[in-house]
Amino acid sequence: MARILTGIQSTGIPHLGNILGAIKPAIEMANNPSNDAFLFIADLHSLTTIFDANIRKEYTYGVAAAWLALGLDPDKAVFYRQSDVPEVTELTWYLTCFAPYPMLANATSFKDKSDRLSEVNAGVFIYPVLMAADIILYDANYVPVGKDQQQHLEMTRDIASSFNNRCGETFVIPEAKVDEQVMIIPGIDGQKMSKSYNNTINLFLPDKELRKVIMKIITDATPMEQPKNPDTCIVFKLYSLVAPTDKIEEMRQNYLRGGYGYGHAKEALYQTLVEKFKKEREIYAYYMGNVEELDKKLKVGADKARVVARKTLQRVREKLGYKNNQ
Repeated sequence: MARILTGIQSTGIPHLGNILGAIKPAIEMANNPSNDAFLFIADLHSLTTIFDANIRKEYTYGVAAAWLALGLDPDKAVFYRQSDVPEVTELTWYLTCFAPYPMLANATSFKDKSDRLSEVNAGVFIYPVLMAADIILYDANYVPVGKDQQQHLEMTRDIASSFNNRCGETFVIPEAKVDEQVMIIPGIDGQKMSKSYNNTINLFLPDKELRKVIMKIITDATPMEQPKNPDTCIVFKLYSLVAPTDKIEEMRQNYLRGGYGYGHAKEALYQTLVEKFKKEREIYAYYMGNVEELDKKLKVGADKARVVARKTLQRVREKLGYKNNQ
């Protein structure tokens, strides 16, 4: 049985891109009986950018509620909050001492901010080490990653290999599980949907707020009566990701025929999202109103995760000559 691990940062409520590109595929992997899935909320990572405790807590609950609303069965995966397993921070320090400075300085997550170093905290610099600890603490065999995260996975492999070479076999060396067919979900401005671009669609917004976001999707100035190109339209691309096949073809023909405005297409997208995710939106609202239930489920997962984490730390402490506290 292969152990698969993936996490999502609690830097905001999961948007449509997160749901279709990461959460849904992860739940499918967790439902596969040949996989041993570890799925977590990376709330320690979010501290590099979010310093308001109440906001971070709300986002953490929002991510947990979204996972459960979208069909995650906690009995089929180890589902936990990163900060509930303090062993990860201890391992991060050990791994930091095996991570060469040039490698960390070359990380894209750091280099992208290197032109304004006065605004960069040390957490951003050692972000890849915490990510490495997240992975190798649980003896993960495979880590589903997008192409933008492949560098961090390679750094994880390098750090783990360096430790093994110096101290003897200790860590499982994880492999990237890259889906070449992974969907690039466009945001309302046409760029990749991302919180950093402020172009996301939050499915869990109240109806009126969600509709307002959908109506902001950028379109060209083609008049309603004229034909339009569905293949270059953001609204149609998003509709194609969530609508039934026959409805997609119907909208395509409406575009090509003319007499069909972008407002009609946006309304159809909005109605489809509300109908398709009706149950998920209700479950999400329930959990956000009953966060104590989220805490209970996350604690159960953290207890399971800590069993594995403690065994890994025991191996590490022995190799480094520290007394075991197990």
